[in-house]
Amino acid sequence: MIRRHFRSFSLHVLTGILAVAAHYLTLFGLLSLAVSPLAATTVGFLCGALVRFTLSYFHVFSPTRGVTAASWRFVLAIALQVSCNALLVKGAMSLGLSIWPAQILATGLLTFLNYLVYRWWVFR
Repeated sequence: MIRRHFRSFSLHVLTGILAVAAHYLTLFGLLSLAVSPLAATTVGFLCGALVRFTLSYFHVFSPTRGVTAASWRFVLAIALQVSCNALLVKGAMSLGLSIWPAQILATGLLTFLNYLVYRWWVFR
């Protein structure tokens, strides 16, 4: 059982790397277009979320519900996560961090929470 959870978490982290890449590339592109940091990170987060859902549904978890049911749960989870991400980034920036260190900190803090939400609720 522990081995199965370790494998699932490892795949979650690997797909997370791809989702973060989509997030950060979008963030970088939008920042270079002079979009505000908070708006840029929010749009980037949503791009990463699309990557995350697709990979998680088809390759990481063994959903017991169809894609429609999992999609609605994922949307609710993402709404919570995008809010947490924005609050963490805003809070870190208010403490003097620039956008990139603030975003990296938020990403790290949300990794474990995201896994638990996906594993035990979204893809259950």
